[in-house]
Amino acid sequence: MRFFKRDVAAANPAHGKGGVNHNNNVHIIEDPRKQVYHWQSEGGGKKSSVDDMVLLSKITESAIAENLKKRFMEDKIYTYIGPVLVAVNPFKQLPYFGEREIEMYQGAAQYEVPPHIYSIADTMYRNMLIDSDSQCVIISGESGAGKTVSAKFIMNYVTRISGGGQRVQQVKDIILESNPLLEAFGNAKTTRNNNSSRFGKYIEIQFSSGGEPLGGKISNFLLEKSRVHSLNEGERNFHIFYQLCAGATSDVKNNLGISTPDYFSYLSESGVYKVDGTNDAHEFQETLRAMSVMGMAEQTQMDILSVVAAILHMGNISFVEQNNAATIADNAYLEFPAYLLGIDAQKLAQKLTSRVFDSKWGGKSERVDVTLNLEQAQFARDAWCKGLYSRMFDYIVETINKAMVTDANLISIGILDIYGFEIFGRNGFEQFCINYVNEKLQQIFIELTLKSEQEEYKSEGIQWKPIEFFNNKVVCDLIESKRPPGIMCILDDTCATMSAVSEGADEDFRNKMSSQVGSNPHYQPFNHGFTIKHYAGNVSYHVESFCEKNRDVLFTDIIEVMQGSTNSFIRSLFPDVLQKGSKTRPTTAGTKIRTQANELVTTLMKCIPHYIRCIKPNETKKPHDWDEQMVKHQVEYLGLKENIKVKRAGFAYRRPYHKFLHRYAILTKETWPAWYGEPTEGIHVIMRSVNMDPAQYQIGRSKIFVKDPESLYMLEESRERKFDHYARVIQKAFKKYFSKQRYLKEKVAASDLLVNRKERRRNSLNRNFYGDYIGVEYKPGITALIPRRDKVEFALTVDKFDRRFRRTKRDLILTKSHLYLIGRMQVKKGPEKGQIKDVIKRQIKLEDISQATLSTYQDDLVLIHVRNDYESLLEIRFKTEFLMVLNNKLKERHKRELPLNFINSFDFRVKKTGWGGGGTRRVRFTDGTTDEPLFSSSGSTLSVKIAHGLSSTSRPGIHVITPDIRILANEMRSSKRPSQPSSRGRLHPPSQNHTNKSPNGSPHARPSGPAPKPPGLIGLSPRPPPGAGGPQFRPPVAQPVTNPGFSRPPVARMPANPTGGPPAFRLPGMGSPPIQAVQPPPPPSDPCPVNQPSIGNGSLRSANRPPASLPTKPPINRPKPGVPQVRALYGYDASDVDELTFSEGDIMVLVQEDKSGWWTCRFRGQEGFCPANYLEKM
Repeated sequence: MRFFKRDVAAANPAHGKGGVNHNNNVHIIEDPRKQVYHWQSEGGGKKSSVDDMVLLSKITESAIAENLKKRFMEDKIYTYIGPVLVAVNPFKQLPYFGEREIEMYQGAAQYEVPPHIYSIADTMYRNMLIDSDSQCVIISGESGAGKTVSAKFIMNYVTRISGGGQRVQQVKDIILESNPLLEAFGNAKTTRNNNSSRFGKYIEIQFSSGGEPLGGKISNFLLEKSRVHSLNEGERNFHIFYQLCAGATSDVKNNLGISTPDYFSYLSESGVYKVDGTNDAHEFQETLRAMSVMGMAEQTQMDILSVVAAILHMGNISFVEQNNAATIADNAYLEFPAYLLGIDAQKLAQKLTSRVFDSKWGGKSERVDVTLNLEQAQFARDAWCKGLYSRMFDYIVETINKAMVTDANLISIGILDIYGFEIFGRNGFEQFCINYVNEKLQQIFIELTLKSEQEEYKSEGIQWKPIEFFNNKVVCDLIESKRPPGIMCILDDTCATMSAVSEGADEDFRNKMSSQVGSNPHYQPFNHGFTIKHYAGNVSYHVESFCEKNRDVLFTDIIEVMQGSTNSFIRSLFPDVLQKGSKTRPTTAGTKIRTQANELVTTLMKCIPHYIRCIKPNETKKPHDWDEQMVKHQVEYLGLKENIKVKRAGFAYRRPYHKFLHRYAILTKETWPAWYGEPTEGIHVIMRSVNMDPAQYQIGRSKIFVKDPESLYMLEESRERKFDHYARVIQKAFKKYFSKQRYLKEKVAASDLLVNRKERRRNSLNRNFYGDYIGVEYKPGITALIPRRDKVEFALTVDKFDRRFRRTKRDLILTKSHLYLIGRMQVKKGPEKGQIKDVIKRQIKLEDISQATLSTYQDDLVLIHVRNDYESLLEIRFKTEFLMVLNNKLKERHKRELPLNFINSFDFRVKKTGWGGGGTRRVRFTDGTTDEPLFSSSGSTLSVKIAHGLSSTSRPGIHVITPDIRILANEMRSSKRPSQPSSRGRLHPPSQNHTNKSPNGSPHARPSGPAPKPPGLIGLSPRPPPGAGGPQFRPPVAQPVTNPGFSRPPVARMPANPTGGPPAFRLPGMGSPPIQAVQPPPPPSDPCPVNQPSIGNGSLRSANRPPASLPTKPPINRPKPGVPQVRALYGYDASDVDELTFSEGDIMVLVQEDKSGWWTCRFRGQEGFCPANYLEKM
């Protein structure tokens, strides 16, 4: 996660290098997100509302509604209550859900950015990856509050920020395209919402441990099947019916018999065919595209549309009653639905007007065909259409699930988009089931945010003052309880005892409720139904058709007809196994929804929940229209006031001990990599390491509770910095290793171009390649001449020979496509007259370079041959690297290598300038006596004399660093490296037993003893035996001085001498016997000078040899300087920008002494800090 980086350093008054005085300032590294204009920014002015309603001064329904209103009028539709998001439907398109917002909220902490649904989505995704726990978001609110669009925003965001390959992208497409497909078949226009979900769905997106979506699953609940045949005033049927009428091609319409919507009885009942802002024809194409993404074949798509058309045609079948028996009014309306369903028209008519019963008499079973009356025939037709549509919808959901199924047991993000609480003028069985599910969701919210949270504080022993709230469990029990029986159980019992005729069943159901639950304070009967006091308000339900809709039975003889269809797709929708004479009670709609609701609750309780509470601001569906009483009512029944009180007094974060220690153990050395002591003590260690205020957290019996989100963000920020530091250490080591390997390969590749063909210069085999030796990026005059996209691969100042063999300096620039020779020219005219400008003297395309010619000597002359043009003779100091880079570019871009010619006498063409120009010149090489070439010209010939160099078979040395060599190098490094003061604090003077630690934590000895030995003294002094008293001094070994940019020769570890003396030395790779190491002279017997560090107490002297004194050089009397000066006893390489680098014997001006051990000195015009124990006063 990304956070603002706030660096607060403790102010320790100090001076010089030993300390830094921060003056208690807070240094903030600005995050680029804060500099971008955002739709919820206040522009620096005073805020008119609060982003998080926990910060409200007054906690009342009026204050909450007023805050939401202010934000709504400013198009700020999102507000927090701690981690809970409150979303107000704006009833218009807002441009706040694009790429800029996705980038802005990705990885951002909640307090960094304004409230947004993307913040909730990002928190879910990050927490899932961090804790490896499945997450879910529960989107609740009444119909028209914006739940469906909120679910789509979350799905879009999660799929955008998660990575993955082709399979992952396919899963993402399926997840996103499932929305328009399910909305087409499951959504409809109601009086309160133009795109109301008439079913509930729970979408699980399954992720790998790395955060890639690998699969998913959709569970659907309680499709409102009755909408197929029954519409309220001002409403529409499911979208797919209107999409088919508006968007199908003429051929499809002819094949399916599709006309305008007003032709079909099921669509013309309400008289509403259009929806403002909806293009049915365009959305039909989106639906077809979504089917293709799900993997549906064209034939399957046509079969689904045939079912949709068949339902419309069946709705046009009407009946007339003759002698109390229903008959088809017009048989012409039977032909098209029978054709589309693949069944016989006569069978269709028979099953619409009659029903088969199985009767038993005297042990014999007999099938009786009973005719239906007008009402029963209409019921049979509508039940047939409902069953057909419901099974088709289940098939679509199953197809989507098969398209993104995965066998792995993965973590997931669940998104619950379910119908909102509904209160209409006349409420029936559907509203009863919908409101029951919303009661269950409200119960989850209460259990997890109000009740269980307070119970957890109590069980953990956290100091807490209880907050009162309404628990709607009593309402859920009234509906679903089995003992005593609730309303659903009473309804099932009534349906089980009703006969084939439903007359009187609904009234019987109402009477049973009055006798069994009439005393419940949340139940109230009235003449035609009953009223339930829901959490969202009182809702009156009319019991008419409750029993028929609850039975939800499709007659077995209708199922038999469909199983005999000639269409295989139709047959697949009816896989029922019919058992004649079965006495098993059929499953009712109420039982199904109760089972599904409880399974949904179980699934949600297994996840870490997040909440979005949607608010509907008005009934007019207009932007900036605010219904105060309506909003207050929603604020009240959603429990926002109680939620604010709990969040204000509660804790934002809680984790079990082991999870907290596992996540934040890296913050201290004591707890990393694992803590083995008491968990509470480990937690205190971590909290002290980040200076956490004790009032910000409490430790319970098994968990730690952190109060404010900012405190948690501080912990996360500290953890991120630790990981960032270690990542940089690892990255640095890897880059160093990789660079060494790359350099080695480049050296070998470069030498392969010249091996056995050209002699090599000394000190040129093992140098590193740097590419740019003139700093092109810091020379604006040169960069202006080279295209920006043309990367510089090699740059060096070379000597160019003209026709008269005069040498001129040129900057050789090699890019991926061109070779440039850049010179200088004085401007002769214009306002810049007299100025020196960089100009391109020659530009050669790489594809035009045909070959290069060199001699076999160790010289640096290279002749560049250009196709159909003159050659350029250049002296290139680093010719081997240049040829390697040029050869590589030719292989990369032109699939060919650079031909190289090696000859000691060659001719070349020169540039033609004026009359008599052009022609050829010759270069001849002969043996000389010096390593540097001697040039002499005579006419058109240039003679080059140069001594022979290293053999043409020479190759770069490949040094294998063995463990012995590494140990020796570490010992040498520790004896020569100067001590670094801890945190730039006090630098202690060197003493016999004092050691310090390097910045990486490895101990090494401080500089002790005189200057390093001369290079002539080879070998190591013998170490005192283990357990010997006194300090163990290891004199430093002299390092060979090498030129910068050239690698040092390898240091071989010396094997031990079997005779017990100094280690023997063997030349690497030689079979000769070892050469005994030269004995170093004994240390001086006289005490060291007062101003020099001590090297020990004489323990290095041999026990059987008397100490010897070395001759001393007489002192030279010099005049005392006018300003205080110091002399360097040892060389020192600066490790920071405010330090000085100096060598042994350098004289510097002493500016200021300091007790910290770092003196301020001036050397070569620069002033900086120097370690005092490396200096002596003069």
